[in-house]
Amino acid sequence: MFEQFLVSGALSDVEEAVRKAAAAEVMPRFRQLADHEIVEKNGPHDLVTVADRQAEEHLTASLTALLPGSAVVGEEAVHADPSVLGALGGDAPVWIVDPVDGTRQFVHGDPGFAMLVTLAHRGELLASWTYAPALDLMAVARRGGGAVLNGEPIHSGRPEHGKDLQVAISHHDFTTDAEKRTLSVLRTPGVAPRPCGSAGLEYLNVARGLLDAVAFTWENAWDHAAGLLLVAEAGGASATLAGDPFRITGGNALPFTAARDAATVRHILSLLGAPADRAAG
Repeated sequence: MFEQFLVSGALSDVEEAVRKAAAAEVMPRFRQLADHEIVEKNGPHDLVTVADRQAEEHLTASLTALLPGSAVVGEEAVHADPSVLGALGGDAPVWIVDPVDGTRQFVHGDPGFAMLVTLAHRGELLASWTYAPALDLMAVARRGGGAVLNGEPIHSGRPEHGKDLQVAISHHDFTTDAEKRTLSVLRTPGVAPRPCGSAGLEYLNVARGLLDAVAFTWENAWDHAAGLLLVAEAGGASATLAGDPFRITGGNALPFTAARDAATVRHILSLLGAPADRAAG
């Protein structure tokens, strides 16, 4: 049974697989990309590189070898064939993969990018790996087992009383006018919003207590699954605008937020317009 996979020492095998994919496909291309190795997907800010594609292929092969019978939902595979998303609601365990989260940063030679891998089953997040190879950061979370960064436990803690909440929000380059208006309510006394970088690294910042919250207007599973589990296992909380848990299969009430504690989740949701009786932490 695949449940035994999580208690058999396989977490370290997955970590090694992620590190190998980074070493083989990502880091050799960091600050070395040729123009023809960078392609626009849906616009000038939505980029994909040869590193994204090769790293996803590398991870797809290694992860399914570690867990036979598992499926992979990767960002680039879904872009090529949206039906791949159906695996998220299937009976097989599924790996959710973002081979390079923060491709724009990667393209510009900024070390603030990450590789995100999550193991899920029937919508439940079981384990996640957030690896920033250029920063030498590896965060691992296991459902019910806590979160670690480079082997040391991490805890989100609480925002400091009396200080503005530091909140990373969907970057304006990737939001519609309506989404910009929705998020603009966070520009209020007591809250200091800023555009997000790599979503995976922003979640890691929340889990480490370096950032108070995130608020996002899109729901791609590969961007959020790893970070949501990481924040939860570090002691944080999250909820959609309807006050419900985020569903990796989609159909969420947006925006949604993840924060260092449940009180901050409720506060952010109240600012965003959630009904007071549904802003659960």
